[in-house]
Amino acid sequence: MSSPDLRTELCGIELCNPLVNGSGTLDALTAGTLGLAAFVTKTVTLHSREGNPPPRIAETPAGMVNSIGLANPGLDAFCADHLPRLGDLGVPVFASVGGWSPAEYATAVARIGAHPAVAAIELNVSCPNVESGCISIGTDAGETRALVERCLGETDVPVLVKLSPSVADVAAIATAAAEGGAHGLVMINTVRGIAIDRDRLEPLLGGGGGGLSGPAVKPVGLHAVYHAWAATGLPIVGMGGVANAQDCIEFLAAGAAVVGIGTSLFADPELPGRLLPELGALVRRHGARRIGDLVGVAHPQVSSSSRA
Repeated sequence: MSSPDLRTELCGIELCNPLVNGSGTLDALTAGTLGLAAFVTKTVTLHSREGNPPPRIAETPAGMVNSIGLANPGLDAFCADHLPRLGDLGVPVFASVGGWSPAEYATAVARIGAHPAVAAIELNVSCPNVESGCISIGTDAGETRALVERCLGETDVPVLVKLSPSVADVAAIATAAAEGGAHGLVMINTVRGIAIDRDRLEPLLGGGGGGLSGPAVKPVGLHAVYHAWAATGLPIVGMGGVANAQDCIEFLAAGAAVVGIGTSLFADPELPGRLLPELGALVRRHGARRIGDLVGVAHPQVSSSSRA
């Protein structure tokens, strides 16, 4: 039997496999792409940011909490120094953009989207480690819709919206993004959490609280993807606690077209390369010939039609 076809596409972008990194979890200029099909940049803001005070990462029993605070060189330096080199990676580049107002997002989208190295733009409206902007936009359906509409007029490349699960109804926010014209969704970002030092009985992170990621959030990620896909039908980059090929299959079944790997890359940078043959074996085990055949099969209407 021939090997299953792991090629896929996202918003018209052809990918050699369904694996990408989560924003901020990989320095591709140092480590390379590690077998991933596309590279997602760390979130870029209009002005440079030093980020939150250290320490910024703390391990938890089921993952980690981080409080990076959107540290980045700013739009000018990113466009001048980083984008030209990212274009040499040999894979599509998805640029993540953040901001504190629609105008800031729009300015960054226009500049970055015009660069030939950029295949898509991710609007980060879900970072939990800043006091305003980002997640304050992404928790309001009206603001999310308006932001997407504003940014779509600034670029010709696909626009994806990265959503937080920390909302009353994630499907409603996903629907708002879709109504604004989003080409796809990215979900989930980290979940708000905190870690306490056992001896000092104080927060471990310099910024106090942070964002929880890793295996603990996988059911949250699956829930968000499942309901967002059911509500919108948009292509989704699904992530949250992905650590093995079975996790990938479950996100595909929930509705993700592409799967993001984040926290696992910190401990095991070679994980993506090992996942691909395991993923192929699981696709074959489920009787599929191509990876796309498994997208959404956890939904009753899809699983019924696939068995017909």
